[in-house]
Amino acid sequence: MATKPSVLFVCIHNAGRSQMAAGYLNHLAGDDVEVRSAGSAPVDSVNPNVIEAMLEEGIDLRSQKPKVLTTEAVQLSDVVITMGCGDVCPFFPGKRYLDWQLNDPAGQGIDAIRPIRDEIRQRIEGLIAELKSGIAI
Repeated sequence: MATKPSVLFVCIHNAGRSQMAAGYLNHLAGDDVEVRSAGSAPVDSVNPNVIEAMLEEGIDLRSQKPKVLTTEAVQLSDVVITMGCGDVCPFFPGKRYLDWQLNDPAGQGIDAIRPIRDEIRQRIEGLIAELKSGIAI
């Protein structure tokens, strides 16, 4: 890759799916990818059961705070991955948009969150392979 690609993960509350995805991409890709996450209606804190599920994977989200989705975050990203946030994400030509249909971990216990977490990891591993091959941007 000639330049470092950037990825933005967007969900409604920025407390579950997008936080897990950003955590995995940071963990698995390291400094090779710039990672952002945001929510269309962010809440005050990351879901504690999501934090627990990610700690099981060796990824600590305890210092993460949900952030509001901004036009600037979308503009600065090469790939925008939405996760159940509908049409609230601004559209800019030249960006790659993906919509990952994933169950929402909100209100779920740890046993229900683990399969969501595992599916996100699989998707992140595929995304990293695409980014490394130059397919995604």
